Amino acid sequence: MKLLRDTWLLFGRSVSLTVRNPVWVVIGLVQPLYFLVLFGPLLEPLAGAPGFPPGPPLNVFVPGLLIQLGLFGAGFVGFGLIAEVRHGVIERLRVTPVSRPALLLGRALRDVVVLLIQAVLLVACAVPFGLHPNLLGLAVMLGLLVLLGLLMVCVSYALALWLRNEDALAPLLNTITLPILLLSGVLLPLSLAPGWLQTAALINPLSHAVTAARALFNEQLGDPSIPRALVILGVLAFSALVIASRSFSRAAA
Repeated sequence: MKLLRDTWLLFGRSVSLTVRNPVWVVIGLVQPLYFLVLFGPLLEPLAGAPGFPPGPPLNVFVPGLLIQLGLFGAGFVGFGLIAEVRHGVIERLRVTPVSRPALLLGRALRDVVVLLIQAVLLVACAVPFGLHPNLLGLAVMLGLLVLLGLLMVCVSYALALWLRNEDALAPLLNTITLPILLLSGVLLPLSLAPGWLQTAALINPLSHAVTAARALFNEQLGDPSIPRALVILGVLAFSALVIASRSFSRAAA
């Protein structure tokens, strides 16, 4: 009960900070909207082409944008933690009886909630452009996004506590996320890629998430890629949660 209470208290504190300065929430949503408006129409001629997945073009493209939103929207939250470390927030929390895992869980819960709000807004903006989401598929998609968001949040926070420097964190995150993004088929399906690129993408967890997301949006709810992606992201998210929780415990020990 103490863990839940402390997590809720730190979640409330984190939400209040976000409400007072919502600029990052807006910025995180702007980039996918640019892709939707400026890149999405380019996919219209590809509909029905050999190798292009069945379904409306936006039902193929928007799921990838949601995965991209989870990757970047949750992957860069560590910068805010570095600022708190620099200003002594973590140090001051050491003298309080707050549960150490709650230091991570309260922040992570806020970040996941923000990610879900951004995802819903992105889907709502895409509907007038021709998106036809399956409601049950969308609900499962949001669950997939929660796992991805939790994974990236924990990785970002663990790296932030390890490096404690924005100049070091930024290039490291870009080095990690860029190849993961390019090997995921977010913008264009990997079915259009040469064989060697499709093989290389199999080791990328995000490629499985993108495949599952597209199946969910195209009413292919029995596709085996969906449980596979949920299991992969679930295991990775739990592992990252354990590592990040230990990092917070050491930082506040």
